[in-house]
Amino acid sequence: MNLAIIGSGYVGLVTGACFAEVGHRVICVDNDLKKVHQLQDGHIPIYEPGLEELVKKNVAAGRLSFTAAIGEAVDVSKVIFIAVPTPPQPDGSVDLSFVEGVAREIAVHIKEYRIVVDKSTVPVKTGEKVAQTIQRYNPGAPIDVVSNPEFLREGSAVEDLMKPDRIVIGVSSDRAVGPMKEIYAPFKAPILVTDLNSAELIKHASNSFLALKISYINAVAAICEASGANVERVAEGMGADKRIGRAFLNTGIGYGGSCFPKDLSAFIRISEELGYNFRLLKEVEAINHDQKERFLKKIRESLWVLRHKKIGVLGLAFKGNTDDVRSSVAISIVQQLISEGAEVRAYDPQAMEKAHPLVPEAKMVTTPEEVADGADALLLLTEWNEFKSLPWLALKKRMLSPLLFDGRNLLDPDEIRALGFTYTSIGR
Repeated sequence: MNLAIIGSGYVGLVTGACFAEVGHRVICVDNDLKKVHQLQDGHIPIYEPGLEELVKKNVAAGRLSFTAAIGEAVDVSKVIFIAVPTPPQPDGSVDLSFVEGVAREIAVHIKEYRIVVDKSTVPVKTGEKVAQTIQRYNPGAPIDVVSNPEFLREGSAVEDLMKPDRIVIGVSSDRAVGPMKEIYAPFKAPILVTDLNSAELIKHASNSFLALKISYINAVAAICEASGANVERVAEGMGADKRIGRAFLNTGIGYGGSCFPKDLSAFIRISEELGYNFRLLKEVEAINHDQKERFLKKIRESLWVLRHKKIGVLGLAFKGNTDDVRSSVAISIVQQLISEGAEVRAYDPQAMEKAHPLVPEAKMVTTPEEVADGADALLLLTEWNEFKSLPWLALKKRMLSPLLFDGRNLLDPDEIRALGFTYTSIGR
């Protein structure tokens, strides 16, 4: 099938590449001409495992192309996916101006039946607004609007799309069901067909629940520290219950990224607009903020005064296997350390270029060894697998004092203490 993807960020680019991989002909549209030219030349502007190979393969096969012209894509594509940003606003709501703008542009070019699909994470009733917008600027346009939320995890987005747990299709007309099922047939995943509003709520409800699990286990970690228990053993015991599951019961310095903070705040705001005070989710946000502060408190208690202390930071991305630093707790911690006068050196396998403008005072170095040189303490803030196998003894010898704060519980406490580190983790 001929498909268009409007927006070539994380969601749009991964979706387009994977659709092309299973045989669809895909045009990805972006209004950033520089990005379009990069993609046309085979340069991927984001780090996502497996994505570069997939894009190059399908461009070479003629199934994937890039353009800045929405009209070109609408003319030849039966189904048009909107995958543009929906950034957060100060009051917790999301900015839907990009979605509205794309809907207006699509409307101008529609000449025959088209299915317009919201792939961006949007508040409930957005699909209705998209349909109204298209009709306003092209009265009588033969369209159906569909909500098809994405459930991709940065760092494993290609695998998530190629092997999805489920596919949600929210429709206002049965006419759109057949084509949408045809698009996803190659993925061989369960398909849930719902009404438009339910599909939009599924995404916010899902991400909010996952954030809740993270904040819950972080709260339990505080109890473990106070009682001498081990949060990892507690999480294993909880996760063995099929009703609960082990996924996302991983304690640390809190959740971040482009999805959870934004989606949780948006869901709280949506609920308030609909007349419900979602107090539970407000507490999830509060626990997440407190988790960062608890970690900083441990550092202050060990170092006493942070001014002029040399602190090495391992990890700047909000999670491993990505270069995304949006709402990264690691970045927030580095900013706080610098504000208190610490001298920070930082290393991340992929995220330093994007992190530097956010923490220009931090010195970006090219190896973990440089991070350790003369350091009063090391902070491990992102769960990159390669950090597990660093030459820790050699790093310790480079340090001024062997203080190691593991904000992701990545290392084995007994092994790292046996090397002579004063080791602090979360809930253990």
